[in-house]
Amino acid sequence: MKHDIQNREDIALLVSEFYKKVRQDPVLGPFFNDSIKDWEQHLDHLTTFWETSLFMTKKLKKKYYGNPLEVHVKVDKTYNHSITELHFGIWLNLWFQTLDELFEGDIVEHAKRRARKMGTFMYLKIFEARN
Repeated sequence: MKHDIQNREDIALLVSEFYKKVRQDPVLGPFFNDSIKDWEQHLDHLTTFWETSLFMTKKLKKKYYGNPLEVHVKVDKTYNHSITELHFGIWLNLWFQTLDELFEGDIVEHAKRRARKMGTFMYLKIFEARN
């Protein structure tokens, strides 16, 4: 039986399983596999990001500090401004698929909403940064 996302360990599992899919995806994989050199560190960083995002009101050992938009704008520039809404759609579908495979509950639904808003915001800002 599935349970809701409850702690950092659950988020680490989610992030790890999600990025296995991303790295194997023929459209997304090249962006991530070519850009990220230290996957262990990156997965830990993303676990912290999602833990901070999903559990804002909890006292956490680690909090995310960073600017994901800046990083994604740089990646888009590196790849000749080739990131499109298709990439964000695939990313979001893989995120939803991974969540649904592993968990169920209110935090899962919150993670879906956060990812949907984040993807939309990120794509709009990447597009805006091209001008």
